Amino acid sequence: MTRILICDDEGIVRQSLQYMIEKAFGGECELEAARNGRTAIELAESFHPDIILMDIQMPGINGIEAMQEIRKEDKHVVFIVLTAYDKFEYTQKSIDVGVLSYLTKPVNRDTLTDTIRKAMKQVRERREKARNDLRVKEKLEAVVPMIESGFVYSVLMEGGGKEEYAGYRDLLNIEEDYGYVMVIECGDELRRGELTNTVGAGIKLQKHYMVFRETVKEATGGIVGALMANKVIVLVPCQGEEEEYSQRVMKIENARALLRKLEQQTELKFKAGIGTVKTWSEMEGSYREALESVHQTVGKVTHANDITTSCGYADDYPVELEKELFAAVKSGDIENTRIYGERYMDWMQSYEPELKSVVRLKAMEFVLFAEHLAYVQGGLSEYRFEDREGYMELLLSFGSYQELRYWFLKKLDESVCHIARKQQTKTDSVVEQAKQYIAEHFNKELSLEEMAREVGISPYYLSKLFKESEGTGYIEYTTKLRMDYAKEQLGATDRSIKEICHDAGYQDPNYFSRIFKKWTGMTPTEYRGGGSI
Repeated sequence: MTRILICDDEGIVRQSLQYMIEKAFGGECELEAARNGRTAIELAESFHPDIILMDIQMPGINGIEAMQEIRKEDKHVVFIVLTAYDKFEYTQKSIDVGVLSYLTKPVNRDTLTDTIRKAMKQVRERREKARNDLRVKEKLEAVVPMIESGFVYSVLMEGGGKEEYAGYRDLLNIEEDYGYVMVIECGDELRRGELTNTVGAGIKLQKHYMVFRETVKEATGGIVGALMANKVIVLVPCQGEEEEYSQRVMKIENARALLRKLEQQTELKFKAGIGTVKTWSEMEGSYREALESVHQTVGKVTHANDITTSCGYADDYPVELEKELFAAVKSGDIENTRIYGERYMDWMQSYEPELKSVVRLKAMEFVLFAEHLAYVQGGLSEYRFEDREGYMELLLSFGSYQELRYWFLKKLDESVCHIARKQQTKTDSVVEQAKQYIAEHFNKELSLEEMAREVGISPYYLSKLFKESEGTGYIEYTTKLRMDYAKEQLGATDRSIKEICHDAGYQDPNYFSRIFKKWTGMTPTEYRGGGSI
């Protein structure tokens, strides 16, 4: 039903227009009439017309003024101007409020009908677009939580690269280069700073998760991860790295207000820890700080800067180089580990030209930490107490920086290579599991999310690993398996094409035939008749 408002100060004009519209469109339209601009404005508020036929020259509030007022409240209503004038100024002012067409009095019946039909088409198209936009929004609302959980997992658990972060940030419209982590935990009660019945509370929170998620997003503007036991991780993007005291206090107060609201909504108790601001590649550090904060305090909300602070560095110490070196080791980046290791040795030699004990100790400290990372990352499978026997004597025996440099770089190289091999093994294992899953389920509808859940990593990360390992995406890989199966069945059996189509994982035989022809250059019928290519 299209709602049409007719506004003209002449009764005979209103009646004739109403008669012509009813005659042409019957029950398709609901009509109202106004005799002046003021009445038209009032009716627009209550009647909500889709189309307004507006006379320009009326006493009091004229048509132009009425349209301007109505347009302020309704951005979509379609205006059709009725006028006995063709003056430029009226036309120009009408353009400003978005007029569809101009009808000169007396109005011709056919012209009116064509114009109304054109306006009705515009209304239908707008409504259809609104419905489509709503459907897209609903689909996005269903997918966004999964994307957000994948981003949280990627940033904190997998140490994703710049490309992976960029992909997630693009999907989630994150423009900021910095952020911080908030960890929220729940329990039945909060006693002496400890949450009780955390397992049961986590199960209860699962029922309220969507409300919880929306409340947290509204309060923080952050990326909300999945519920893990009784814990939820929130990544909050922000503009800059510097954090004023007043900003820290505001974050704490906002978090307290958030927890109060969550407690009212869920009847559970909450604690929160807030990490410091980091870049996305350093966000794991903010997560550790937030986790430490939530566990080291008896209060409801604690910021990392309010617990025991870490040590500072002298101004002339290359702290960023140290961070880059160990980040490279941890990520299994062999090339950059060697580059940063060389640079660090260059700095030590320029800072302390003589091979003093402090230089030897620093070299051993770095090597021991690199080996620790190799154990933690799984690159070294077994720790033995005697592994470092002889390190001290060897270091003391070095008579030159050249000897120390060789040993230092060799040990760093051993650690990072262990980590890199372990990561490759993990990648191979994950991809092999995914390939096995595809082989066992290619005859069913497959989804990346389903496979990722099966192998225990995020969908985005699985897609990335699969492409890097196989040189092709999982969809193309699955299609190849299906086509190989279909070719084998078509060539060796007399089963119907429809049966083979279904067993190959396709529900629509026509779609199956199109894919088959694209893959083989022949239709299934042609392939069966002509044999294998």
